[in-house]
Amino acid sequence: MIAFLDTSSLIKLYHKEQNSELILQNLQLVNTIYLSELAKLEFRSAFFRKVRTKDIEEAKAKAVISLFERDSVKFEWINIDSMLIDKAKDLLFKYGKKGLRTLDSIQFASVLILQENDCLCFTEDKLLQELFKDANLKTY
Repeated sequence: MIAFLDTSSLIKLYHKEQNSELILQNLQLVNTIYLSELAKLEFRSAFFRKVRTKDIEEAKAKAVISLFERDSVKFEWINIDSMLIDKAKDLLFKYGKKGLRTLDSIQFASVLILQENDCLCFTEDKLLQELFKDANLKTY
């Protein structure tokens, strides 16, 4: 089985938060983890937000970011290309009124590439959870 993690779920692998253990448990069934290339940026941004909110120290954030970068070879990456952007644009047209935003549309378009596979989809974003279910994606 394969899995797709958006950044909200990916972060929970590197920083203990609510649902971290549940995600780790579910990932034990998985051979390959797919991430959107967008996660490379969002991951850094999220950890520096944790620094700004004094959730963690800057040195720890930098250490976690470095660990993630070393771990990046363990993941399969969905590249952001013009076809993916076109799919994200279509998703914004369809779900923008529900609140779908730019970066989440890229995450959603990324997971739809894997739709034909037996893919378990992870997101902590409530709207994306709803949209993943509407698209008949298997969520944890």
